[in-house]
Amino acid sequence: MSVRVLVVGIGSGDPAHLTGEAVAALNAVDVFLVADKREATRDLVTLRAELCAAVITHGRYRFVEVPDPERGPDAQRGSAAYAEAVRAWHAERARRHAGTITDEVGSEGTVGFLVWGDPSLYDSTLRVVGTIAGQLEASGVEVDLTVVPGLSSVTLLAARHRIALNRVGQPVHITTGRRLVEEYDPALGDVVVMLDGDLACTGLVDAHPDLEIFWGAQLGLADEALVAGRLVEVLPEIRARRDALRQARGWVMDTYLLRPA
Repeated sequence: MSVRVLVVGIGSGDPAHLTGEAVAALNAVDVFLVADKREATRDLVTLRAELCAAVITHGRYRFVEVPDPERGPDAQRGSAAYAEAVRAWHAERARRHAGTITDEVGSEGTVGFLVWGDPSLYDSTLRVVGTIAGQLEASGVEVDLTVVPGLSSVTLLAARHRIALNRVGQPVHITTGRRLVEEYDPALGDVVVMLDGDLACTGLVDAHPDLEIFWGAQLGLADEALVAGRLVEVLPEIRARRDALRQARGWVMDTYLLRPA
């Protein structure tokens, strides 16, 4: 008995950004599992469904929503507490998904996980799926896992601003908003920041007034927003556009690159 699991990078949600491999993988799926994060991100479930409807050529697939466990106030946690909270969240998420696969897919079939951007970069899906596979295999179900890469938000950000991520012979550093201020150094080169809910780059303005920023939100969607310029000068515009997007959709997905002058 075996279950085939496909983890598919879907880019921004624009069907034009799917690779041919991703389209083929989507057409092979019987059941798509999506995390139900309640009304705040209902729009994201709709976007996934619209994407599949645009490229899947049969009607036998279906979506099953799995209630997502509460994660808690990450901003109030130190590094150790944050890491422990994420591990617990992943474990509970895996338990719920494994149970849903057993109930909805059984011991034969193909289940799909749709990942915004690319599964390799700041996304927990592969870790969770690894735990799911362990739980299923412990019950006698073999798991055949395939990962399909997608167009990342970092790639889209560079394309939209018509820039390379690095300057000649220089490094690129990719980090999170949570870590940015404590680890920032111009010697890092160009710095790509992801998962920044509070624009942590504000904390760099005083010490690094000449930093440039290339910011993008909802990349690849109809309400895509772009801002570029000296960080100290464009931060108010970025905040205003970010707030407007959140008010309109209930969520914002953004990333940015910081470049020393």
